Amino acid sequence: MTIHPIVVYGEPVLHRRAEPVAEFDSALHTLIDDMFETLAASKGVGLAAPQIGVGQQIFVYDADDEVAEVRRRGVFVNPVLVASKIEDVRPDPDTESEGCLSVPGLDFPIKRAHRVTVSGKDADGQPISLTVEGWFARIMQHEFDHLQGTLYVDKLDKRWSKKWKRAQEEYGYDEPGISWMPGTDPDPFGH
Repeated sequence: MTIHPIVVYGEPVLHRRAEPVAEFDSALHTLIDDMFETLAASKGVGLAAPQIGVGQQIFVYDADDEVAEVRRRGVFVNPVLVASKIEDVRPDPDTESEGCLSVPGLDFPIKRAHRVTVSGKDADGQPISLTVEGWFARIMQHEFDHLQGTLYVDKLDKRWSKKWKRAQEEYGYDEPGISWMPGTDPDPFGH
């Protein structure tokens, strides 16, 4: 298995819709194994293929599902997401903040649906589906958005969007070609 560099906001692959996976072969299995290895090294909870420069509809996750009281680890290939309604209120900075491995060192509050169902394929092309709530539903939405070419900072409300734009300029997250190597470079989130 190989740890891949994680590309940062501004890299074109992050800002376009990922392509569906057509072949469920050994190359796909290797890519998924590499994604899990990269996720573990980054100390994140989810990782989408575009975050390692691969424009395919794949994301992996490994995190506690506090509502179901279980640890969930898995992959979705070519996923479809159906979400409950998102409340039309401001996000709570204490309980609804997100970070992103492709926006290293920053986090901002964002409103998300409380419940989602994700359906797709596993690594072998078999149908899978998962319905989750709470924080784990947030993870699913975050990773699914990556496959649509959207990062969470693209969806911030007006107040937080202004703060993001200032931080984006300060950190230089508007140019392609920036990446960081999990397990080698300093952890941008201080884990």
